[in-house]
Amino acid sequence: MRQLFKFHGGVHPPTHKEQSSQSPIAQAVLPSRLVVPLYQHIGNRAKPAVEVGQRVRKGQIIGMPEGSLSSAVHAPTSGTVAAIDMQQVAHASGMDDLCVTLIPDGQEEWIKREGMDYLSINKADIRFVLRMAGVVGLGGATFPSDQKLRPGKHKIKTVVLNGAECEPYITCDDLLMRERAEEIIQGAEIIRYMLDAEEVLIGIEDNKPEAIAAMRLAVNARPRSASADRMEVIAVPTLYPGGGAKQLIRVLTGIEVAAGVRSTDLGAQCFNVGTAYSIYRAIAHGEPLISRIVTVTGNVAQARNFEVLFGTPAHELVSQAAPLPDTNGYLMGGPMMGIRLPSEQVGIIKATNCIIAMSDVLFPPAPPALPCIRCTRCAEACPAELQPQELYWFAKAKNFDKARKYNLFDCIECGACSYVCPSHIPLVQYYRFAKSEIWDQESNQKAADAARVRHEYHEFREEREKREKAEKLAERDRAAQAAKAQKAAAPPTLPPAGEVANVSPCAAPADADPENTMQLKIQRAIEQAKLQAATTTPKNTEQLTPEQRAQIAAIEARRAHIHELASTSVEASSAMLVEANTEVKSQPPTQSPQE
Repeated sequence: MRQLFKFHGGVHPPTHKEQSSQSPIAQAVLPSRLVVPLYQHIGNRAKPAVEVGQRVRKGQIIGMPEGSLSSAVHAPTSGTVAAIDMQQVAHASGMDDLCVTLIPDGQEEWIKREGMDYLSINKADIRFVLRMAGVVGLGGATFPSDQKLRPGKHKIKTVVLNGAECEPYITCDDLLMRERAEEIIQGAEIIRYMLDAEEVLIGIEDNKPEAIAAMRLAVNARPRSASADRMEVIAVPTLYPGGGAKQLIRVLTGIEVAAGVRSTDLGAQCFNVGTAYSIYRAIAHGEPLISRIVTVTGNVAQARNFEVLFGTPAHELVSQAAPLPDTNGYLMGGPMMGIRLPSEQVGIIKATNCIIAMSDVLFPPAPPALPCIRCTRCAEACPAELQPQELYWFAKAKNFDKARKYNLFDCIECGACSYVCPSHIPLVQYYRFAKSEIWDQESNQKAADAARVRHEYHEFREEREKREKAEKLAERDRAAQAAKAQKAAAPPTLPPAGEVANVSPCAAPADADPENTMQLKIQRAIEQAKLQAATTTPKNTEQLTPEQRAQIAAIEARRAHIHELASTSVEASSAMLVEANTEVKSQPPTQSPQE
């Protein structure tokens, strides 16, 4: 008999579970449209992977994971993408988020699915499959399961499978364990293998005898591969919030997870039974997470559990349970930790475990809050051993630094303090307000730091570009000065004297200025052209007839005669010019009339 431990605090609210636990799980009717949010998990929002008007198949990825902490989103059925836009989602803020609207075609055409033997593939590949299958925690936190299955700094000794389901009204895990215990156990085996854990402890509250029996039967029916492989189903006392991860770990193992410490640092990791089932379906059958079991209860005539496609509008789901006429709203989750849906049109998401139809009879308006009388009942009920009354004062006064020092973020928002408060103070709302304000301040600070870093880098880049540009210009100037100096120091390059004499019929004029660079360049170009013409061999002169050779000889003779006449004329003109210049120089200079 395993020894069980106790956690601090806790309350015993009415369970209201019998209403929805008497009927088996039913398949929800295919809705007229599906509004699938791309942000259904902790981490980064999935990136749209489809276009408006595109036809998709059931299980096809419509949102690709973005970043290391993210998860894929899939088409819950086959159909056509009608819109990709901002729509209201199931969140306490009531704000819009990016959604894919899908119009079903009724064909339920699946993508190609292939299972795998997890023992024969790499663990990293298994984590990638779970990431692309969109498997996240179905206990409410929706943390990507592939991240929880990564090896950490500390060895995981104990895997805790959470089947406590302590919140009133909710029975989805109870029915899942009753009807699909074998698949849950196989998913637990995969989890144990991935974490190399020594034991798996399945905690179920003792008010679920049928689920306990079904799970024990499935555990005993499984093959045991080794004596060290331990798996045990344990009935735990019914006490809210005994289904919290830290609280259940404490009850089953005696490990106290202190403030600021993770359970993995102490050798324990917790998974919901619905998560284990989804892991098994993704690995063994290749099925992505596109639906879950949802309890529909409250002010309805036929409360029961449905397997619901994600994106199903809440009012279409509740209509299958026959809501009563005085229904005035819907609560997602339980009465202790749930949130009121901002609209009946919002879609079911991965975090939706229960939809409660509300009425003034079931949920009468809260009485007005009275001043705190410091009775400390909230401190006695707090399972995290906090000081709720102090946190309330700090949150109300917006003294957020003080609230953090009192471990505000260790609050799991279970609502036990509000439940026992005689002054009817909505304590959890104050804590949520303080957390959101702190997160907003941190976000603004991060944005400011990022802007400062970008500005500093921008200035650094501008200075670097200016410096590089100045260096390039200086280098170019130095290269130009060096080339100019080298060119001025080098003697002018002329063709050899013999070649110039052979090519040029006349030498440069005697009175040419040797310092005139332009004249030298022109003279050099002329001589080079003459040399090229003289050395060029005429083409097509090898195979000539005697008549062609005679014609060429006559042409060359005429050309030589013309050159001779031109040379004689130039020499005569030059002689006359020299004689004229000599006579001019021999005459005395003429004086002007003024002299």
